[in-house]
Amino acid sequence: MILCHGKLAPVQRASARAASLLTLALLGLSIPTAHAFPDYPITGAQRGTAQKVAEAGVPLSELAPNAPDRYTVKRGDTLWDISKLFLRSPWRWPELWGMNLQDIRNPHLIYPGQLLTLVKSGGRARLVFGDGDGGTVKLSPHVRAGDANLGPIVSISLHLIEPFLNDAVVLDSDALARAPRIVAGREGRELLSRGDTAYVRGDLPATRDWRIFREARPLLDPSSGEILGYEAAFVGNAEYVRPGETRTDAKGATEVVPATFMLSALRQEAGIGDRIAQAPVHDYRNYVPHAPSTPIEGQIISIYGDGLSAGQNQIVALNRGERDGVERGHVLSVLRAGERVQDRADPLKATLKLPDEAHGQLFVFRVFDRVSYALILSAETAVRPGDRFTPP
Repeated sequence: MILCHGKLAPVQRASARAASLLTLALLGLSIPTAHAFPDYPITGAQRGTAQKVAEAGVPLSELAPNAPDRYTVKRGDTLWDISKLFLRSPWRWPELWGMNLQDIRNPHLIYPGQLLTLVKSGGRARLVFGDGDGGTVKLSPHVRAGDANLGPIVSISLHLIEPFLNDAVVLDSDALARAPRIVAGREGRELLSRGDTAYVRGDLPATRDWRIFREARPLLDPSSGEILGYEAAFVGNAEYVRPGETRTDAKGATEVVPATFMLSALRQEAGIGDRIAQAPVHDYRNYVPHAPSTPIEGQIISIYGDGLSAGQNQIVALNRGERDGVERGHVLSVLRAGERVQDRADPLKATLKLPDEAHGQLFVFRVFDRVSYALILSAETAVRPGDRFTPP
C-alpha cells in the first residue's frame, strides 16, 4: 500500500481511494456500497495502521512449498484454508498480512472474487489485495449488496461451530439451579416436544426468546480436581407467550399461575424440571487465527457430548479461559503424552519417559472466565480428556 502526500493524479487518487477503503476495512469500519465512493481522507491513525500493515510479513522459509504467487478467493473459502495455501504454519497469517493484533481484532474483509498477491522482498513475503504494484486494490462492491452467501469469508467453516457459539454455556456457579423451571405441560404431559406448551415458574422478564437447559455438570480441572465452572446441557429453544401472575381467588386464597411458553426448537425432549435462561445476542465475530502472544499451557477437560475421545471437527473444553489469556481465534497444539518405555540395554532396566509430541491443532472459538471451547482442526490420533495443549 502506497500513501502519498500532496496533489494526486486521477490514477493515484483512485489508488488512494481504494487504499483508504482497505484501511477502513482493517479498522473494522463500514465500507460504502457500490454506487458511490467518496474521497475519504486518510487520518493520522489510519495512516499509522497502514504503515504497520506494510512493514511486516514473514520469512520466505515460512511459505508453503507450493504457495501461489496469486490467488482469487472463491466462494466457500475460509481464512484457515487460504492460510494453509500460503503458509507452513497457518496460524502465522496475521504476520503475513502485517496485522497488529492489539489494534486489529478482525480479519481483513476478504470477499469471493478478490485477488490476493504474494509480494516477496528482502527475504520476506506479505499478502496484498490486487496486483501488488500499489496501483490496484480490488474491492468488488457488487458482492456486498446483501447476499449473505457472498459476504466476507470466515475464519473457519461456521457450520462446524455454529451450534456451540451460544448453546454451550459455562456458569461460574451452579446458578442454573435457581433459574426459572418448567413445572407442567398441557394435559399433564411430562415429556414435551416441539410446538408443545410449557408452563414455567420463576423470575421472568418479558423477553421473547429463551433457551432450555438441563442439569449443569461441573467441569473439573484434570490436574487439581478444582471445579472451574458448570457446563449446562442445552435442550432447545422456547418462546415467551403469556406472563404468569399471583392472584387471590374468590375464597381469599392465594394461587400462583405460571407463565406460558411455546417450545420452538428442541434437540431432545424437554421435561418437567428443565431450566430456562434468556437467549443471548448471537455473536459471530470473525477473529483471525493466531498463536497466543504469551505462553499458555493447559489440559483438555472433556469432549463436548460426553465422548471418551475425539477427532477432527469435534469440540473440546479447555481448562484455561479469559483470566489465563485465552482469546477467540487462538490456535493451539494438542500434545499426546509420551509413553514410558524400558531401556533394554541398561543393566538396571531404567524406565524412560518419552517426550510429549504434538499430534493436532485446536482453534478456540468461545471463551469464558476459566474455561474455553475449541474446535479440533486436525488430529493424527484420538484426542482425549487430559491431553495437554500449548502454543503451536
